[in-house]
Formats: sequence, C-alpha cells, structure tokens
Amino acid sequence: MADDDKNTVSDLSDLKNIAGDAPESDAVTIAESTAPLREQELDQQGRAYATGRRKDAVARVWIKPGKGKITINGRDQETYFARPTLRLIINQPFAITDRTEQFDVIATVKGGGLSGQAGAVKHGISQALTKYEPALRATVKAAGFLTRDSRVVERKKYGRAKARRSFQFSKR
Repeated sequence: MADDDKNTVSDLSDLKNIAGDAPESDAVTIAESTAPLREQELDQQGRAYATGRRKDAVARVWIKPGKGKITINGRDQETYFARPTLRLIINQPFAITDRTEQFDVIATVKGGGLSGQAGAVKHGISQALTKYEPALRATVKAAGFLTRDSRVVERKKYGRAKARRSFQFSKR
C-alpha cells in the first residue's frame, strides 16, 4: 500500500516528482540541431530558380524580392490564369509561409492544360521559395508542396474504347 501512495498523483507537483526532473529545453535544442541547415541558392541577379512539374506541364520559375507581381509566359497571372481557383493554387505557397506580395515571380510554362500548368507553377514556386529561404522548407514540406504530384492520365489500351471503358456489348 505504501508503493501505491507514492505513485498516486493528487497534484501537479506530485507528477513532477514521479516523472523526474528532465529538462524540456534539452529536448528542443537536440531536435533543432539535428535538422541540417541548407544554403541559399541564388543566381547572379539575386533570384532563386526551380523547376515545377504536374501532369504534362513543366514550369521554370524564378523568384526575387519584390511587390508580388506574378508573370507567366510574359503575361500577368490574371490574364494567363483567368479562373480564380487557378490563381489561388499559385498563391498557396506564399499564403502558407506568410510571404504574400513579398516576391516577384517570373515563370515559363510548357505542356499540359491550364490546371496542370497551375500545379506546375505552384510546385516551382515552392521549390524556389525553399532555395531562397531555406528556413521555410519545413513549412512548405509539411503542406506537401515540395512533392511532385505524380498522377497522370492513364494510357489507352488496345481492345478498349478508352483506358478502361470497353466497347459497347452487342448480343447479336
């Protein structure tokens, strides 16, 4: 019964005595020190470059400090991506890192449709942001923006009307 009295917790101070005096600050410093610090990768003009891919689209993206202007294939984002949802996709990396209207983006996109191109630009912006500010890598990676979305259209098979659809069955 004496052992039960030692292990019962009636107050938070009792919990400290049972758990021991392990300092919490040491655990935090160990976790911070194990994360490798990356170097900032910039070109001669002070821009960070990255390539983004989605479906059949490939985007080459450069970011530099500025007023938040996004140019895609020489046109403004409002004219190139007319749908607001596509513009929202592009701005996601800036929104999640609290860097809205702090970087100018210049992107060239080839291949695929508008949705794939928007995903490719988002992927490229995320990669370039981590090259410009390596401290943001954990935030962007946790959101899943650094991983290339590998889903592509399934190919058409022979003996089928489309990828999986069969030809219409005829009894006679």
